[in-house]
Amino acid sequence: MITRRNIRVKVMQTIYTTTTFEKSKIEPQKILQQHFNQTRSLLVYLIHFLAEIVRYAETDAHQRASKHLPTQADLNVNTKLAGNDILFKINEDKSLSEQLKKEKPELDTDTELVRKIYLTLTGTEEYKKYISEKGRNKEDERKIIEFILNDLILANENVVSQIEELFSNWDDDGDMIVQIIVNYLQKPGSIDFDDLLGADKAGFAKNLLNTILDKNEYLESLIIPKLKNWDPDRIALLDMIMMKMGVAEFLYFETIPPKVTINEYIDLAKEYSTQQSGHFVNGILDNIHKELVQQGKMNKIEYKKSTNR
Repeated sequence: MITRRNIRVKVMQTIYTTTTFEKSKIEPQKILQQHFNQTRSLLVYLIHFLAEIVRYAETDAHQRASKHLPTQADLNVNTKLAGNDILFKINEDKSLSEQLKKEKPELDTDTELVRKIYLTLTGTEEYKKYISEKGRNKEDERKIIEFILNDLILANENVVSQIEELFSNWDDDGDMIVQIIVNYLQKPGSIDFDDLLGADKAGFAKNLLNTILDKNEYLESLIIPKLKNWDPDRIALLDMIMMKMGVAEFLYFETIPPKVTINEYIDLAKEYSTQQSGHFVNGILDNIHKELVQQGKMNKIEYKKSTNR
């Protein structure tokens, strides 16, 4: 589901918002929840969009058969796709159905774009092979849906452009959302759409945000002495936020290995801040980590294989 990396990004964005807009009356935890709600909205929208393309086989057959003078081809449109087993299971997913009622993704769905993608699909060799096979094979049912997702939706610039317009979090969540959908197609009905985080990760998100806010001055007191010739006021705000988050994980999250913390914030600094930020954040966090170890302030639980990233 939602990864810890993604959680870190949303905590970082929440702290940035609360720091930049101090007069905001919205509670930080509510801002953080809004970020997670956007993730769910994006997930629900993409599943809906994918399902609409699959369903369109039936719509196309009905429209062609309803012509004033339908041809033989119009009267014999293959609707095997509309009866896809995975689509059936998606339609039966009560958790998804509840979210569809709340989110109403159909209001943002470009039906003409759905039609164009479906028509493109019908001309592909993958589709022709799929409808030529008699009966239904579980693997074939899944493969055709994955083909639509990867080769016709995600590879379509018009679709991606529309998604970017609708969801500002596409760049942050896109890769993760696609992986969640791929897993979901393996086992439709396996997602609790009302609780994408789960208790453990929800606790991590809440505690990380609260720790940064509650321990802000103490975290700064550990970071600023390591800046040497750097003026704290001239350091990129995101860099400072990420360093605070890293130090907080060192001190208050005993099951997260320090190497994991450092590597995570190096990657985030490279992606979300300046070109030099990765090296800068790495140096500061590494120095603070060494000092905390020397002072005996690191209380970590050791695991041979950590699953707490």
